[in-house]
Amino acid sequence: MRRLTPGWALIVILLVLPATGCLFRTRPVEERYSKVPLKEASQEQLIDGLRQQAQKIQSLQATLDIDTSAGGAKKGYRTEYKEIRGYILARQPAMLHFIGLMPIVRTTAFDMVSDGRTFKLWIPPKNRFVEGSNDVHTYNPDKPMENMRPQDIYDALLIHPVEPPEIAVLENGTEILHDAKGHRVLQDDYELIVIRPKDGNEGTLTRKVVFSRVDLLPHRQYIYDEKGNLIADARYAEYKEYDGVNYPSRIEIFYPQEEYDITLNILKLEINKPLKDEQFTLEQPPGAEVVHLEKPQSSAVHGPTGDGAGK
Repeated sequence: MRRLTPGWALIVILLVLPATGCLFRTRPVEERYSKVPLKEASQEQLIDGLRQQAQKIQSLQATLDIDTSAGGAKKGYRTEYKEIRGYILARQPAMLHFIGLMPIVRTTAFDMVSDGRTFKLWIPPKNRFVEGSNDVHTYNPDKPMENMRPQDIYDALLIHPVEPPEIAVLENGTEILHDAKGHRVLQDDYELIVIRPKDGNEGTLTRKVVFSRVDLLPHRQYIYDEKGNLIADARYAEYKEYDGVNYPSRIEIFYPQEEYDITLNILKLEINKPLKDEQFTLEQPPGAEVVHLEKPQSSAVHGPTGDGAGK
């Protein structure tokens, strides 16, 4: 009797097994594609949409409920803080004032300002006053609040348009959603990748803006530093009309380096109301422990006399 070569034997097995049905079965996949009607847009239309939105919002002031959490895989635990009342003032091109209040007693939990170049942060419960350049980032997992920069909040609140010398590349992507029963649903999206050219043929990834194909509005923004590290991951939901402008009523910002998450639930929002320069100032409180982030932590000045008060 002639034996089959290994190659022919494999072919015979593959042809016979489907007919027997003994080793194959069909089962539904866990994911399915969304059946919601999707809209189409070109790269130019998406870029123009960002530009128009930026032109519509010259300033905003909001009353918020703030949910925060700290910790994750790096720490091995997670701590959540719910419903802190907060207020935000923002003005083009880069001014921000962000205040958070303690629950129940409503005393100041934090107060931070930025002019786009420098920032100041006052944390009364710790009696610490932090100041420095927006370019100085310190990744201390034990002090997530001090790692935050007002500029990062500003960039999440007001998505920058694509401006020269920046260039953009459009990618057709897919996002994972969940239905009412918690099942994973796939839905096509548009992902606008923004790159800032450097010397020669090199470039730096600065942002990626994800547009929902349902409404063609930004539903997510990734913000990167000059080394390509993800600084912030912002999600936008529940768009509403405020003073004639479509704006998300919930913004969640995750800082992966610090494992810090802050969710802004907008209770009241006013757009393009006059804001004065003095509304973006923050004076150093007497007796506070002062930390200058341009300097090494060992050379930070503590207290008004530098005698190490507050250690």
